[in-house]
Amino acid sequence: MRLLLAIALSALAGCSSKPAAPLPVQPAGPTEPTSLKQAGSTIEAQSQKVAAAVTVIRENSGKEAVVKAESAVALSMLPKPTDEALAVARLRAANPADQKTYAAAEDYGRKLLSRITADWAKVSTDQAEAKRVSDLKDARIKQLEAEVEQVKADKAAQWWTMAGVAVAVAGAFSTPFLGTRIGVPLLLCGAFCGAVPHIYDSPWFEYIAGATLVISCGLGLWWLTDKVRDSVNEPNCPPPSSDEQAPPQV
Repeated sequence: MRLLLAIALSALAGCSSKPAAPLPVQPAGPTEPTSLKQAGSTIEAQSQKVAAAVTVIRENSGKEAVVKAESAVALSMLPKPTDEALAVARLRAANPADQKTYAAAEDYGRKLLSRITADWAKVSTDQAEAKRVSDLKDARIKQLEAEVEQVKADKAAQWWTMAGVAVAVAGAFSTPFLGTRIGVPLLLCGAFCGAVPHIYDSPWFEYIAGATLVISCGLGLWWLTDKVRDSVNEPNCPPPSSDEQAPPQV
């Protein structure tokens, strides 16, 4: 799932200036060592207890009660043997004088223990490598997400820049034909549009936005007050009649 997300983000991000290095193949192993360590410690404790019980049985081979009790303890911590393995052990016990058979069984046991140890070490190594590759994938996903956000920010900045240029050009053409009252505000609006991305990314954005809002509110109140004052101060006398407007006769 995380690999599919990385591919999707790569498609959204588009071509980058420098291609990312390919990620290594993640081994088929757990990425968190907690469960693996717990299982390993449990198996190790079980093996130690079984080995201790078998050692006591061998030390007290002449004591039947000790042999039965310790063998019962050892068997309680081992799985039930298969019929084939039990048949081989019984056949071996039927001829205890055959040292060659016992030597071959002991050699097989030592090799089996070495293989189990090697396999467990490989599992631990695969787990560490799986964790490393998983961390690399997570880092790559975060990098691609950051690139996508940067592309979005660049696109927005381009749109603001083009809008500012268009408004500024309109102000430049409006100034000589329509007057400075129209052209200059358009030029200022164009400059403001071009500065919006920089203002938004600035750490002073909140202060700038607050100051702009206060200034806008102040200008609005000033305009409203001026309109109300003009309407109050406007004379209420009726317009002059037609007779009053006529020139005097000689």
